[in-house]
Amino acid sequence: MAYLLVFAIALALFLAALSLYRYGNIQRQHPIVTLSVLTAWCFSFLIVFTIPLDVTSTVYRQCLQEQPVVNGATTEPQNPNSSLQVSSTVGHARCEKPWGMVPEYVFPNLWRIIYWTSQFLTWIIMPLMQSYLKAGDFTIKGKLKSALIDNAIYYGSYLFICGILLIYIAFKGVSLDWQKLKAIASSASNTWGLFLLVLLFGYALVEVPRSLWNNSKPGFTLQHAYFKAAKLNTDKAEAEENVDDVLESLQAASRAVPNNHELRPYVETILRKVPTELLEKASRNYTRNGGGGGSGTSTIIPSEKALIRIHKQVIKSLQTLQRTEALWSVQVGKVLHLEDVSKNLTSMDRRFKSEFPKPRGRLSRMFYSPTIDWYWQCLLKPPYLKGLAVITGTLSLMVVWSEMTFFNREPVLSIFANVLKIATSHYDFFTIEVFSMATLCYLCYCAYSTVFRIKFLNLYYLAPHHQTNEHSLIFSGMLLCRLTPPMCLNFLGLIHMDSHIIKERIMETYYTRIMGHMDVLGIISDGFNIYFPMVMLAICLATWFSLGSRALSALGFQQFLQNEVIAIELVQEGKDLIAREKRRRIRAEESLARKRDLPRDNILNSSSAATSKYRSLRGDTTVLTPADGLLRDAEPFDYSTTSRDIDITRSLSQEINERFGISTQVQVGFKGTGNSFDSDNDDSNENRIGPPPRGIFDDV
Repeated sequence: MAYLLVFAIALALFLAALSLYRYGNIQRQHPIVTLSVLTAWCFSFLIVFTIPLDVTSTVYRQCLQEQPVVNGATTEPQNPNSSLQVSSTVGHARCEKPWGMVPEYVFPNLWRIIYWTSQFLTWIIMPLMQSYLKAGDFTIKGKLKSALIDNAIYYGSYLFICGILLIYIAFKGVSLDWQKLKAIASSASNTWGLFLLVLLFGYALVEVPRSLWNNSKPGFTLQHAYFKAAKLNTDKAEAEENVDDVLESLQAASRAVPNNHELRPYVETILRKVPTELLEKASRNYTRNGGGGGSGTSTIIPSEKALIRIHKQVIKSLQTLQRTEALWSVQVGKVLHLEDVSKNLTSMDRRFKSEFPKPRGRLSRMFYSPTIDWYWQCLLKPPYLKGLAVITGTLSLMVVWSEMTFFNREPVLSIFANVLKIATSHYDFFTIEVFSMATLCYLCYCAYSTVFRIKFLNLYYLAPHHQTNEHSLIFSGMLLCRLTPPMCLNFLGLIHMDSHIIKERIMETYYTRIMGHMDVLGIISDGFNIYFPMVMLAICLATWFSLGSRALSALGFQQFLQNEVIAIELVQEGKDLIAREKRRRIRAEESLARKRDLPRDNILNSSSAATSKYRSLRGDTTVLTPADGLLRDAEPFDYSTTSRDIDITRSLSQEINERFGISTQVQVGFKGTGNSFDSDNDDSNENRIGPPPRGIFDDV
């Protein structure tokens, strides 16, 4: 009978694995990162999928407790105020087992494993892994030491707060045992998560329906896309300048450290993190500036601490550059698609035409023709998005109202509690499970999508096509583990399944029992956890009137506000940038067309000499696709003389890999002191081969 629980576990594991495959790069990232993130995502999804089963199981157990079957008849409920009141019917037992009923010992053990494992990951393992990734040390011991010091400062504040709470409890004369200590730990974590959830919900419950409604208007969406393109181009330029500055310091350190010096392996470790393309660019800049303008000609050998600092800067700057490149590529593709939609709105033949069509498989061409694409993009999608906006707006109003009134026991004002009351009175377990699942999924979407939409937290970005770095994956795993438990507890409070909120003796879910209550601190249990969600209304009103965006715009952080001069200028700048990208792609197509018209022998003879160097760097026989310049602000690219084939239909993963060049994993060749950046030396370049680094432990 436990098939629903088995299905929930399989579904959670499948979604976690699919998401990790879509966003992460399993072949390159370290197995420990993959396993940790997979566990965190799977357990977070499993909590959401299993809470409805726990609710139906609790409803059934309470029915058995209040309506014992006696001689084929049901008795009156023992608690007249219970929401599970049913009429007495002779010879008709109303307590029917729900689908997927499991033994009583399953849920307590399952929640203990899921909750404490996820808490161990989010508060201990993953923060250490994240600090380990950012550490610039060159040994495992040094990286672990830096990670521990970094987290000691982070956890010191929490220990200080916990110490104050323990002193407060001691003065109240409350005796503490192991169970109460666990309850304090879990409740403290849930209180922190509830504080963050209220802020996220206050923004998302308004912004999600409004975004769906605005996305149904092609003109508004295109203008917003131009605006974002202009801002991303600025971020990309700043990231490239930061990389150039960091590589200048690295170049000076590399030329100052001799080959036979004990710190030379550390320098080579840093160099292996930098793509070959950027190394060659740094070498050209160094030569052009005459040795860094006098600042890079120092013969003073840097210390190990200085190299650690440079190593940390290199890691951070390259990750920022990769993130901005991924965001820019995605945004350019989105703008081009929106321009195609805008042009096809007036099409008379009702066939969707793209200025830069993407290659499609046979099945895609068979079942998704240009005619179907036109009807969806130009005719059906706008009303569909408006319908979703109305549905999500209604759900948002229900959530806000219920958050304002869920603590009121009589009369029941919470909409979710009333829906559950009606369903339980008829023992409609299917409605209970579907309603609970839909509500939890909407709350999850509001919470998680908002974090990655806010600019301040965009340092961690989940980019599709395997472009998400390990930092962002770990951060997302930590976020899900910290927000999912308090969000589920808040949902149980909305449906009046938490006796410590409505102050009524009812049977609680196993999940609530395992989480425990903050009864030892009345100011939190009776104050913060009940009345703080009311702050959500103020945040929703501020979001509705765009007070936050207006304040940020006044402080100099450009926001997309209609009829604002700065916004209009950025929209025009975005148009110009996209027009330049389109001209580059058109030149690439023309160059490719000219190559197709030339004899194959001429192409091979003209390109063999130039491609041999790049093939030696790759270590394989594949033909490189150099549309590096299609999506980057660099020197003009001569497509007529290039020796590499141009593939304008390459994937985003190939695009980013080509943008960063060939990563140097094996030993970097040096020919005397100061020649580490000599890209013209063939002997040096021959040593820069090998697969790219897989993860965080390859350099130790």
